[in-house]
Amino acid sequence: MTALFEHSPWVEARADARPASGERHADLMAVVNEATPEEQLALIRAHPELAGKAAVDGTLTEASAAEQASAGLDRLTQAEFDRFHALNAAYRAKFGFPFIICVRLTDKAGILAAMERRLANDRDTEIATAIDEIGKIVRLRLETTA
Repeated sequence: MTALFEHSPWVEARADARPASGERHADLMAVVNEATPEEQLALIRAHPELAGKAAVDGTLTEASAAEQASAGLDRLTQAEFDRFHALNAAYRAKFGFPFIICVRLTDKAGILAAMERRLANDRDTEIATAIDEIGKIVRLRLETTA
């Protein structure tokens, strides 16, 4: 079974311990939104960098590998790889966590443009954006496992 949240089984466990609303995605995201700021950061930090070390060394989760491949991130030119690496480093240096975007809803060019654009945001905006993007990822993972 595909993990819905990267290395964060606590989200599903907490959702399972609550009365269900009948809408699994809403139940899961309620847990995320009610989590402490530290838990939310841990959830964000559990995600791999796009086209990063985990993609190169093969340690991505099965779901992440498939998602990154769907956006062509497994087939980068050296120039594209270098650009992703530089943007990942700049993003992590500024915000302290990896850039997150639902790659299944965009492509390489869209991801790079979003990385560049979102570097101008403040940290609180990026935390909220990352949580929103995780929600999109989880919704698509739920649809593919249903």
